[in-house]
Amino acid sequence: MAVFAVQLRMEAGFEKQMPIGHEYIQTFQKYRKDLFGANRITVVVRSRKGSIWTPAGLTRLYKVTQAVTFLPGVDRQGVMSLWTPNAFVNEITEDGFRANPVIDGTITPNQLTPAVVDKIRKSAINGGYIGTLVSHSEDSAMITAELNERDGSGKTLDYVQLNHLLDDQVRKPFEDSGYEIQIIGFAKQIGDIADGAKAVLGFCSIALLLTALAVYWYCHSVRFTVLPIMCSLTSLVWQFGTLRLLGFGLDPLAVLVPFLVFAIGVSHGIQQVNFIVRELSHGSNTIEAARRSFSGLLVPGTLALVTALVSFVTLLLIPIPMVRELAITASLGVGYKIITNLVMLPVAASFFNFSKAYADDALERRERRSRWLRSLARVAEPRNAYAVVCITAVVFALAVWQSRDRVIGTLQPGAPELRADSRFNLDAVSIANNYDVGLDWLTVVFESSGAACDNPVVGIYEDDFASTMKHEPGVVSVESYPAMLRDYNEGYNEGNPKMNVVPIDPGNYGGLSAEIGRLKGYMSKDCSMTAVHLFLTDHKATTLTRVLDDVKQYRELHQVNGITIRLAAGNAGVIAATNDEVAKSELPMMLYVYAAILILVFLAYRDFRAMVACCAPLTVATFIGYWFMKELQIGLTVATLPVMVLAVGIGVDYAFYIYNRLQLHMANGQPIVKAVEHAMLEVGVATIFTAITLAIGVATWSFSALKFQADMGKLLAFMFIVNLVMAMTALPALAVVLEKLFPRRSPVRAPGLLSH
Repeated sequence: MAVFAVQLRMEAGFEKQMPIGHEYIQTFQKYRKDLFGANRITVVVRSRKGSIWTPAGLTRLYKVTQAVTFLPGVDRQGVMSLWTPNAFVNEITEDGFRANPVIDGTITPNQLTPAVVDKIRKSAINGGYIGTLVSHSEDSAMITAELNERDGSGKTLDYVQLNHLLDDQVRKPFEDSGYEIQIIGFAKQIGDIADGAKAVLGFCSIALLLTALAVYWYCHSVRFTVLPIMCSLTSLVWQFGTLRLLGFGLDPLAVLVPFLVFAIGVSHGIQQVNFIVRELSHGSNTIEAARRSFSGLLVPGTLALVTALVSFVTLLLIPIPMVRELAITASLGVGYKIITNLVMLPVAASFFNFSKAYADDALERRERRSRWLRSLARVAEPRNAYAVVCITAVVFALAVWQSRDRVIGTLQPGAPELRADSRFNLDAVSIANNYDVGLDWLTVVFESSGAACDNPVVGIYEDDFASTMKHEPGVVSVESYPAMLRDYNEGYNEGNPKMNVVPIDPGNYGGLSAEIGRLKGYMSKDCSMTAVHLFLTDHKATTLTRVLDDVKQYRELHQVNGITIRLAAGNAGVIAATNDEVAKSELPMMLYVYAAILILVFLAYRDFRAMVACCAPLTVATFIGYWFMKELQIGLTVATLPVMVLAVGIGVDYAFYIYNRLQLHMANGQPIVKAVEHAMLEVGVATIFTAITLAIGVATWSFSALKFQADMGKLLAFMFIVNLVMAMTALPALAVVLEKLFPRRSPVRAPGLLSH
């Protein structure tokens, strides 16, 4: 498996981000050949020392345009800059329109003189390219290029490689003290994330080292330190090898998941080591201790890992290929954990031999560390238990209230996965501030039952929609089919401003539509579709939701027979579709996860008290986590949702291990208060130690260059501690209260295979 694991590569894809079957994606797929491509790169050449209107500046722009044009995956006909033939100036003459390129096709860079440059500048101004292809300050010029994810042979574009080519062939050769090259777009964004994700290994190594040191401090044995880590690493190797055999890569946005699953393995491994060391301290030999550890932890360990497995399998409900790949990745890892941590670890431990001195030292350490837990165990006294349950209920209500308006999607402009001071986000802010055309656009499609080319009703209806949306918050500018009709109509009437209207004469209307049909992005060839492009301030969830709600409201209030408004294409349409699927899938996913936990707990303990005691604290912790996300401005996205699912899986681990020992002692005849005390003395230290160790390990991620890794480190560290607090306080208190409210009529059934 290691041979295959080292062959695993990072693989990103724009189409992998798209929700299958969503209304917006269906619109995007249907008209993708007629509309602006949602997957594009934008390159800006900016002069650091004045205007772009110099022979050196335009020469630099020409060379960068050529470099972009010949990048792999670039649709060469879709490249646009001042140097491309699709950038032309419409001039009104006695004979009507005359379209000339901004830069004549006969001009080459070595022919650029101040006079020629001045003529080009006037052409760009007359063509309306200031604010679109040239910045308002006229110190930079833009190149846009659309990408094809698959070539003619069906080979998929390698975005990680393309990102390196953008740096090596576009940025580095042409960026110096005189000129800056700014690059944005999905390819650049995902490539920068992939480069940053390589540092994940370094942070995970730090977390691994901290975990190893902590485990050694806990057990004072090199063998017991190496054992849980090696078992977890084994499952990680199997996981990566299996992914390679199945033909999958590792998506940059999912790169944290295998290491989070690794953390689950270490958590279970520490419980095994704790059990074995405890048995050794009681005088058992290693074979007996390993057998008892296997038997005693098989039920809670299997319950916990199967719950985590179900949690990740529920991610398959989200019809986004990237998320489904992530679900498969995580499910494989958790499935292998059942073998490596519940079977391999105790089997391997049975081969060890330890002296009586080690066993005596282990007993002394255990007694010394668990003394203070007797005080914490007083939470099980009925009076204290009722108070803790009441406090938990208040905290739960407060967390539900505070998290009620949490955001689905991103809360920051630019690339939320990268830090605000990253090169990508700095470029994005600079371009957005210097150009009128927003970097995020939402395309609204108008379908007509008859041909739109000779039906002025379509143009007039669409023009009213475009005029309404211009004034909506979040909309920077609007480009549309009726706006083109207005411009052409004015042009063909000697520039008379009174003629800047949508013509109502079908013949005139049809003639202008034929002119517009030569431009990509505004209508289909059969005239059944015309488009309005809304350029937005950003792609934050609040912006997208507001604009989409405005479009839907207009669609409901202004209906015209034979015309259908369809949402939505453009990169903002793809993002909105993804947010919509995450929002729709979140509640069913969590319900399935909790249903699985309830069913598994019932099958293991056959007791509704166990179901409530294990799930209620977990629910409280989940909503506290949502509250934490809201306060830290972490939106629920395809990157953060798996982490919340994982937090549920980790949290239930603590609950199962504590409740399992509680049930065991009650089955041996102990009263509930005493059973809680013994359970906490046995597994409390290991549970606290595990949670704090894992929390410190992932907290180091806060220093990552990737913002989403830093946010996930903070979120996970917080969730580990919150779940620990819930398991050590709310769970035993709730168990006591339930025993008092619903007295048992039959003896407690012992979990597991042994009840010694």
